[in-house]
Amino acid sequence: MNQIWLLIIVATVIVVVFDFTNGFHDASNMIASVIASRAMTPTQAIIVVGTFTFLGPLLGGTAVANTIGNFVTLDELPIKLSLTVVICGLLAATVWNFFTWYRGLPSSSSHALVGGLVGVVMISAGPEHVLWGFSQLAEGHLTGVTKVLLALFISPLAGFWIGFMLHRLSLYLLRSASPLINRELRGGQWIATAGLAFSHGANDAQKSMGILTLCLLLSGELTEFVVPFWVILVCAVSITLGTLLGGWKIVRTLAFAIYKIRPLHAVNSQVTSASVIFIASVIGAPVSTTHVVSSSITGIGASERPKAVRWTKAREIAVTWLLTIPGAALVAILSYSGLSLTGFA
Repeated sequence: MNQIWLLIIVATVIVVVFDFTNGFHDASNMIASVIASRAMTPTQAIIVVGTFTFLGPLLGGTAVANTIGNFVTLDELPIKLSLTVVICGLLAATVWNFFTWYRGLPSSSSHALVGGLVGVVMISAGPEHVLWGFSQLAEGHLTGVTKVLLALFISPLAGFWIGFMLHRLSLYLLRSASPLINRELRGGQWIATAGLAFSHGANDAQKSMGILTLCLLLSGELTEFVVPFWVILVCAVSITLGTLLGGWKIVRTLAFAIYKIRPLHAVNSQVTSASVIFIASVIGAPVSTTHVVSSSITGIGASERPKAVRWTKAREIAVTWLLTIPGAALVAILSYSGLSLTGFA
């Protein structure tokens, strides 16, 4: 087996592990509110979320994969070097996912992936091999890192304010409702949770699909950037398996540490998050499920009782978000430097 095939196999394995950690990490985002509001048991929640997370990558298109697979340009580099660079970026994102899961912190797999890839590409090939997208933005086109970062920045703001306004509207419309309405709201959470899981699978699994397709393109196995069906299937299975195991430490953070969630809060958070993530998937914008869900819960809490929102925990999550890109970039740089010292890179 030559080195190129070995690198492709290593890249595929790391993509699978990254996708698994992504699902493991983000399961909490989808099941926290539905469990906290007692609409489902943990087992029911995991089955619903796992099923629709699997369907998301199969039916959600490849617009996000195209964005992720094209914000670094490595085709001019030697094949061995280009594949090694991608592997180091993937490895960094995976390590960051494990670290934040261990600490019980809801961080962004998208931020970790972007930080890891940009960091290692800049140190190994130079900043000219990153498609920054600044000049295209001046021409009215969103592309490259600019598109990715804008999506990651705007989506939590959208989650906060849509959640804020939706909850205010819901409180007004249900101002005369009896407590029995909670039964209908818990039933509605089954649909809302399924929608959120589908949107999550459609957006998050595509990031891994884009990276694995990039590796196949760089190796010469593909002549153009078209995601093969087997790549879609592998990523769908990986993220679903991770989702089925779930990240229970982060469930506690999202379900109880930001705001005390009841059925109405849960429905509004799920509807808000599913809408934002699905729209982003359609336009090819990679977003963080963690960001959107956390910000929607914060916005809903702020619209009802701002003093009851645990802003200290919200700030802790925000700091984790800010540290993710440079943190993952540093891990990627260290990984590449280690390989360079061994003479492999």
